[in-house]
Amino acid sequence: MSTETCAGAAAAAPDAAPPQGYGAVFRVREFRAVFAAHLLSLLGVVVSEIALTVLVYELTRSPLLSALTFALGLLPYLIGGTLFASVADRYPARRVLVVCDLICASCVAVMIVPGTPVAALLALRVLIAAIAPVFTGTRMAALTDILGEGDLFVLGRSILRIVSQSAQLAGFGVGGILLAVFSPRGAITITLGTFLASAALLRFGTKARPARARGGAALMRESLSGARKVFADRRIRAQILLFWIPTMFVVAPEALAAPYAEHIGAGPAALGLLMCAMPVGHIAAELWVGARLSPRTRSRIVLPVAAASLLPYFGYAAEPGLGLSVLLLVLAGAGGAYVLGLDQWFVATVPEELRGRAMTLMTAGLMTVQGAGMALAGLAAEFWPVHQVVTGAGVIGTVLSVLLVLEARRAGAEPKTPEAAPVRT
Repeated sequence: MSTETCAGAAAAAPDAAPPQGYGAVFRVREFRAVFAAHLLSLLGVVVSEIALTVLVYELTRSPLLSALTFALGLLPYLIGGTLFASVADRYPARRVLVVCDLICASCVAVMIVPGTPVAALLALRVLIAAIAPVFTGTRMAALTDILGEGDLFVLGRSILRIVSQSAQLAGFGVGGILLAVFSPRGAITITLGTFLASAALLRFGTKARPARARGGAALMRESLSGARKVFADRRIRAQILLFWIPTMFVVAPEALAAPYAEHIGAGPAALGLLMCAMPVGHIAAELWVGARLSPRTRSRIVLPVAAASLLPYFGYAAEPGLGLSVLLLVLAGAGGAYVLGLDQWFVATVPEELRGRAMTLMTAGLMTVQGAGMALAGLAAEFWPVHQVVTGAGVIGTVLSVLLVLEARRAGAEPKTPEAAPVRT
C-alpha cells in the first residue's frame, strides 16, 4: 500500500498519531536534497563570515571594521525580509532558491578577486545578508510542498534548525582549521563551491512547482502589503511574537559570556563552555521533543513552555559559578523546544498565498531581535553588573512572555483541529 495514499492515517488528528520520528523525514527524497544543500549553505556562510572578517582586518588593521563585518550579517535581515518577502510567493520556490544561491556565489566570486576594495567587500556582505531571509523563508514555505503541512513539516524544520544550532558549535572550528591551511581569500574560494553545489542540489534534487500567488503590484509594494496582511491577523501576529519575544531575551548571556567569565574568574575554556551550553540544551531538547512527543503533546506545551523558558535566568541573581551557570544556560536552551509545536500552529494558520511572505518575515525578524537583544544586553552591562543584566533579561522577558501567552489564548492562536500529514516518498 502506498504511503502517500494512506487516507486513514492522513486524517488522524495529532492526539491519535504517534510521533513519526526523524527517520521518516529522511525517507523523502526531495528533503534529502534540501538537507544537503542546507549543510553546504551553512558551511559557506560560516566560513565566509570568519574568513572575510580576517581579510578585512588584514587589509585595514581596524578592529572596528573587522567587527562591523560580523554585524553586517545581521543588520540587513529586517530590510531584506520586509522589502523582498513577496519574492517567496511571487515566483516558483525552486527558482528563487537557486537564484539566491547563484547571487551569493557571484558575490563571493567578486570577494576573492585581489584588489577588491574593503567598501566593496562590506557591500557584498550586506547583499548576501539581505538575500538570506528570502532564501530561508522560501525554503521554509517549500518544505510544506515537499513534506506536507503536518508532522513531517515540523520534524523537517526541526532538523534544519538543529543543523543551524550545531553550526554554532562546529562552524567556527572548521573556519579556523581552513584559515590555518589557506589564506582568507583561499578559504572564501571554498565557499564559492559550496554555494554552487547547493544551487545544483536544489535545481536537480527538487521538483518544479508553480508560484503560490500572482504578482500584480510592484515587488516592494507587494511585500509591504503582505506584511500588513500578516500582522493584521491577530492569530498570526501572536504566533510570530511567540517566536520573537523569548528569543530576544534568551541571547543576553551569550552576548555577555566574555565579561561574565572574567567576573567569575574563569579562563578561556570556561568561556567556550558558556557559549556552547545553550545550543547544546536546545539541540538535546528539540531532538527529544521531536522524537518522543506526539504532535498533540507538542502543541499543548507551546504556551506553558514559552511562558517559563526564561525562568532559569532568575538564578543569575545569585552570581552563579561556572557549573551552575552552564546548567542554567542548558535549561534556558532546552526551553526553546516549544517552537516545534509553534511551527505546527504557524503553518496551519497562515493562508497558502501568504505563506512565503509570512515565513520570510518571521525568520527575518527572528535574526533582527537576536541582534537587538545582544545590543541591548551589552548596553545595559555598561551600567549594571552582568549577572544583574541577565537576571533583568529573565524577569522582563518572562513578564512579556506571560502577557503574550495570555494574548495568544485570547486570539485563539492554537489551531482547533490540526491534522497529521501522510508520509511522502
